[in-house]
Amino acid sequence: MNERFFQLGTALRALAVVAWIGLGAPSVHAQVAVTKPQVVVLATGGTIAGAGAAATNSASYQAAKVPVDKLIAGVPELADVAQVRGEQVFQIASESFTNEKLVQLGKRVSQLVRDPAVNGIVITHGTDTLEETAFFLNLVIRSDKPVVVVGSMRPGTAMSADGMLNLYNAVVVAADPASRGKGVLVAMSDEIHSGRDVAKRINIKTSAFGSQWGPLGMSVEGKTFWFRLPAKRHTVNSEFDIESIETLPEVAIVYGYGNMTTELYDAALRSGAKAVVNAGTGNGSVPNYAVEKLKSVRAQGVQVIRSSRVADGFVIRNAEQPDDKYDWVVAHDLNPQKAKILAAVALTRGVSSQDLQRIFWEY
Repeated sequence: MNERFFQLGTALRALAVVAWIGLGAPSVHAQVAVTKPQVVVLATGGTIAGAGAAATNSASYQAAKVPVDKLIAGVPELADVAQVRGEQVFQIASESFTNEKLVQLGKRVSQLVRDPAVNGIVITHGTDTLEETAFFLNLVIRSDKPVVVVGSMRPGTAMSADGMLNLYNAVVVAADPASRGKGVLVAMSDEIHSGRDVAKRINIKTSAFGSQWGPLGMSVEGKTFWFRLPAKRHTVNSEFDIESIETLPEVAIVYGYGNMTTELYDAALRSGAKAVVNAGTGNGSVPNYAVEKLKSVRAQGVQVIRSSRVADGFVIRNAEQPDDKYDWVVAHDLNPQKAKILAAVALTRGVSSQDLQRIFWEY
């Protein structure tokens, strides 16, 4: 009899536990589910923080007006993705970025990724120089944690503003463990691009950013989808480290065009440039009347880098000009502004022209 009562009591207790769970008792799974990744949003200004006088002002507005807390509060859905907090690093339009600001931003990102509690970083940025900042961070941040740069082409006050969704997607990418180890990323217009490859290609469309080698993936309805991986060295595999960089040397870009004046190279030298990027026509071409001037530039210890003003393709070494003979470097597939960033970072180590060419092949 006692054994039957014991069995009955055990069964009743089991039923009570089942009922308690059914009424909403927190399960172990539920407790784990509420722990969301921590994402820090570093705001630098730009159109994504801009405001216009009317909803129809999508191209004429004031950039860098909205503080980071309001940006985050404007996208309440972020709370479903991650624990998000913001920091206002700068409040500027991105054409006003300087080398000093690049270094300052890089050092703050480096501090944050070393924090075990931080899972990812989002940087809101103006679109004009967004690609340069993304590439710089891709070279100097020694971490596999996701760092995602994001902007918008329209201010939040405009009809069909793109900033809210771009910011949401950027946080989704930064919070996703699958984003680790892919280098610094750019999230724009639902696409996920490598910070190394991406470029702003048009100034009046929300689909302004693209990569000639294509996006790495897409962000759709709160999920990331990946299709390729970056092949070039970056972040944890980079030989560069923001912790050892205090200043960046001056690198000048001289734009090539028909009947160009060679005095532009002289101006670059007077500015103290340690390297000159020749944004040449076609295959990084140098006009015959400018060859001697560029040879003179190199003879003065200044690196000469042949890039191209053409949006896509790459510069072939020893084609158009005998680069080996003149001790010049080619930028390969990097556009002039990306070549400028890589040259500046590389020259913090005082590299030779041979080593600089290796760096352009590898990064």
